[in-house]
Amino acid sequence: MPRTARSVLIDCPLHIVQRGINRTACFFSERDYVTYLRYLVVFAARFDCSVHAYCLMTNHVHLLLTPHSANSCALLMKNLGQQYVQTVNHRLRRTGTLWEGRFHSSPVTSERYVLACYRYVELNPVRAGIVKAADGYRWSSYGWNARMQPNSFLRSHAAYEALGIDPGQRANTYKEMCEAGVAAAELEEIRKAARVGCAIGTRRRKRGRPSKLDEKNGVCPHFPG
Repeated sequence: MPRTARSVLIDCPLHIVQRGINRTACFFSERDYVTYLRYLVVFAARFDCSVHAYCLMTNHVHLLLTPHSANSCALLMKNLGQQYVQTVNHRLRRTGTLWEGRFHSSPVTSERYVLACYRYVELNPVRAGIVKAADGYRWSSYGWNARMQPNSFLRSHAAYEALGIDPGQRANTYKEMCEAGVAAAELEEIRKAARVGCAIGTRRRKRGRPSKLDEKNGVCPHFPG
């Protein structure tokens, strides 16, 4: 069965999830996390993607990024995934992929949900019970977004920039938001969107022909995943 083409919105942020095959590990040592991030830096710059947040878990990856051309995200994820797997396979003397099919991507259509996705991504280790607080996890962007730790490749989204008049104020405000967590309704919205590849932050229409009320209210259709 042919794959469904992805809908691409240039300069619209995307929440991306890529899982290990059969939910098994895709990172095996600290060296692997460093390798993945090194390739992320290289290919994000090469293919014109602004990375806002990331979290590398043992068996999956979360990214929040904005592509600046139609093929930016696809080229980033293709090259990132291939180069990372080749490096790990060579080191471990293994063959085959580490990834479970295609990555999942969901356009984020409101600033509220951009900030929710920031927190969703960086609080993943807390929800998983790996750490008690986000700053206890090494392989995420939380240190840069909430504590102003040095980072040369992350780029703040406008929604994050609006949190304060200077970097310190923005970081403090964001840290307070993370301490408050992510609302249950927002969690469910993000998770559902990741499963089916539809937009986050826009009420989705029901299957079938849109009603007159939906057309009047401008309800967005599903985005293919």
